[in-house]
Amino acid sequence: MMEPSTPREDPRHPPVAPPAEDEQDDQQEQRARRRGLMLVTAGLTLAAFAALAAVYGPTLWRIVQQRNATLTLPTEAAGLRLDDSDQARSTADYLRTTLSAGLPLDGTVAGVYSDPTGPARSVILVGGTAAVRDPERELELAFRLLTDGGDLDGPHPVPAGELGGVMKCGMSPDADVAMAVCGWADHGSVVIAMFPGRPVNESADLLRGLRADIQQRN
Repeated sequence: MMEPSTPREDPRHPPVAPPAEDEQDDQQEQRARRRGLMLVTAGLTLAAFAALAAVYGPTLWRIVQQRNATLTLPTEAAGLRLDDSDQARSTADYLRTTLSAGLPLDGTVAGVYSDPTGPARSVILVGGTAAVRDPERELELAFRLLTDGGDLDGPHPVPAGELGGVMKCGMSPDADVAMAVCGWADHGSVVIAMFPGRPVNESADLLRGLRADIQQRN
């Protein structure tokens, strides 16, 4: 009867001895460290994203909400009527050219709205649409372009209304007739309006009414 043969070891692939207990413990500890490091890294990344969202999230949302703005000048707005006389169009074209020379606008509007109570209280309005990164800075630039270097008495923020953005008003000191100057800017538009014969508070209210009829968002 033949003895069972014992398998021979292949010299090219010698058997690998199982790792010792200490070595197994070290390997498990290294894997545990790697998992811990991955968890910590993931936690820090999530915390960083949360912090960025808290800081920039509202701004990004406002940009998305406001960027696609359009401006149109209807025949009637806020109880005023668009003046289509040659003099009104000439005044509007001059202001449009001045504003466009200093602001990179995609589209512009300009017009004079007459007040039924008298021509001395007509409202002159000019503005345009663009992707506006910093509305407050662009509004201040528009003031400077249209008011002899921004020379206004007491320009200050006023409520912008439901459409948001930034709105400011001041009084022009050099006008023959006292004239409030107000404007708004958001991430999609910049508009300046001049209000001869009106105080600031009344002008701000009227501009909010005009804006509701003039500005649309897609």
